[in-house]
Amino acid sequence: MSSGKAKGSVAAKMRFPTPLLQGRLIRRYKRFLADVLLDGVEVTAHVPNSGSMIGLDLPGSVVWLSRSGNPKRKLAYTLELVEAAAPWGEGLVGVNTGHPNALVAAAIAAGTIPELAGYDRLRREVKYGRNSRIDVLLEDDSARPGARPPAYVEVKNVHLRRPGGPHGDAAEFPDCVTARGAKHLEEMAAMVAQGCRAVMLYLVQRGDCSHFRTAADLDPAYHDGLCRALDSGVEALCWSCAITPESIELDRPLPIRL
Repeated sequence: MSSGKAKGSVAAKMRFPTPLLQGRLIRRYKRFLADVLLDGVEVTAHVPNSGSMIGLDLPGSVVWLSRSGNPKRKLAYTLELVEAAAPWGEGLVGVNTGHPNALVAAAIAAGTIPELAGYDRLRREVKYGRNSRIDVLLEDDSARPGARPPAYVEVKNVHLRRPGGPHGDAAEFPDCVTARGAKHLEEMAAMVAQGCRAVMLYLVQRGDCSHFRTAADLDPAYHDGLCRALDSGVEALCWSCAITPESIELDRPLPIRL
């Protein structure tokens, strides 16, 4: 858990600490493993993504790996970016679900997201609900005139686009059934009932989408849960990212259409 001022000049950009390495995906398997051809040598990389990665796990895809210098790591390489190819969109897509929370926290601190700007404190990974942790908790000093109730911000990584699907230019979430995601929606609604703000923030790690939708055909229970949560007062925001092999940066808000 970390704490600090939510106001400041922290850039809403994450730079990769070392240059990424370009390769070709051979296969993804056991969900968290991928074999990649890197400079003519086959290596195994960690895939930090529990989703199905529809359209982003195709053999032959151009991928970008980071390499850890930690000798204690079982796998030195991590899959970071996939170059989407027709018919699955275009451009680089971030697939590492470990990055969005830090990106959003930095964006809030920088005042990039107007709806979440101006709070006195920002804390991450705070316990709440039924054995859960909120990604970002924003708080005002209660004695300050105009103080707002705490804002519970749940961050969801989005990387799915299905150009041949029901909404071709939409970013969609989730890409597979997520019981955990449905549970979070219920807990966010419960925070609203207690007088707090609750905000779902969908971070799209790609730049080729015009708006956000739920993938209702892939997980109808999540779609219905989000609709109920919004009706109960939960807020929803969506931002896309500008991605290069050097960095990932919050770029622009996307409209949400359910």
